[in-house]
Amino acid sequence: MSLTLQFIPYAEIEQLDSKARIKKLLDAAKKDKIVLLEGRLTAEEEAQLIQKTMASINKKFKGIELSVIYPDAGNNEFFAKLKSRLVNILLGNRSGLTIIGPANVVKEIKQDPDKIQLLTQ
Repeated sequence: MSLTLQFIPYAEIEQLDSKARIKKLLDAAKKDKIVLLEGRLTAEEEAQLIQKTMASINKKFKGIELSVIYPDAGNNEFFAKLKSRLVNILLGNRSGLTIIGPANVVKEIKQDPDKIQLLTQ
């Protein structure tokens, strides 16, 4: 089995409504693709994605692994946080990286401040 990574830039989902965003991401995961999404979903969209995933589980599709990486999480500097918040207000949820992979391919996603480990099966 080959491993496919699909990068989705924020601009590609920016104009979609929540339902269409979730469908696009879930459809990619169902095709055994690991999605690298620029930015992040809202908390409500993440909950809806998990709910839709649970309803879609069958013998072929075992679910998803989901992880969100925040680039400024370790930065406690006041001006860096202020800049990050201002950018999010102006441009949307572009900071960060969301990784979504099918559970039959992605065994685990580990994070620490310096690296991301994506363990596949």
